Amino acid sequence: MTENLPKTSEFLPGPVLLLGAPGVGKGTQAKRLMDEFNIPQISTGDLLREHRRNHTPLGMLADELMSKGKLVPDDLVNRMVAERFKEPDTEHGYILDGFPRTLNQAEWLDSQLVAYMLPVVACPVCGTIYNIYTKAPKHDRVCDLEGAPLAQRADDTEAVFHERMKTFEIKTAAVIEYYRTHGARFAEVDGDRPEEEVTKGIRSALMKLRHHTEGSES
Repeated sequence: MTENLPKTSEFLPGPVLLLGAPGVGKGTQAKRLMDEFNIPQISTGDLLREHRRNHTPLGMLADELMSKGKLVPDDLVNRMVAERFKEPDTEHGYILDGFPRTLNQAEWLDSQLVAYMLPVVACPVCGTIYNIYTKAPKHDRVCDLEGAPLAQRADDTEAVFHERMKTFEIKTAAVIEYYRTHGARFAEVDGDRPEEEVTKGIRSALMKLRHHTEGSES
């Protein structure tokens, strides 16, 4: 049976991390997703160059470290990424390129994504459930049917989210394994297939990860 996916205009991808070995085509696929969903690509390499070029406080810290032959630490990279997340073009999602590279960065990123990980709200009057990515209300935080303020479900609180998250030792958990073992947030796509097929696979994976129902369209 052919898989029927929602229209692009009805779908907000949220944060997307493309992980894979060098040369597998992550950049090509990132460009395709940017064009399809109109979301930005966030490259830590580009961020570092931009901060250094503009002589921002973070850029000057990086310059000082690099002039001494030192690597830019995770904390400084995280702060640059955090600044980028504040830009308005990230509201509906973004593609992370070259980040996270370490387990520390992955754990920091999870702490920043609580809002994205807990998108479910429900109407206290009629019980209708909404999801800000897959079934958003017409008016922010207001039920379409009852006009009542929507409330976060008890099983989608930040405390429950952090309870589900497990801590892995650095020596035994790589970044990809980290995401593979932390809930239904990870999908693998065969990057050796033709570009169009890889794009279709990524798109399908995104839809499923955001809890879209297959076969909802004719």
